[in-house]
Amino acid sequence: MPESWWGNAIFSLVPTIVLGLIFWMVMRMIIRGDRTARMEYDRIEAEERIKMGLPPRGAAPAAVAEAASASPALGASAPTPDRSAPGDLPK
Repeated sequence: MPESWWGNAIFSLVPTIVLGLIFWMVMRMIIRGDRTARMEYDRIEAEERIKMGLPPRGAAPAAVAEAASASPALGASAPTPDRSAPGDLPK
């Protein structure tokens, strides 16, 4: 154990700083890994929707709203997309 005041201060601060840096690095890796996994999942989901002939995610409600605003008479009776289709992926 250091006997001088400065040596004692440095000796007591270094472990705290090192543990803080380790914690920061681990959290950074977790957050980046999660972000990468989500982007990869979205890419795979988009590819599968294209293979099944489904519109891109989030495009179906906009198309229905556009059709309803283009023709008010059709808007009331226009069919809504079937959310329980066998090939539809969950959101």
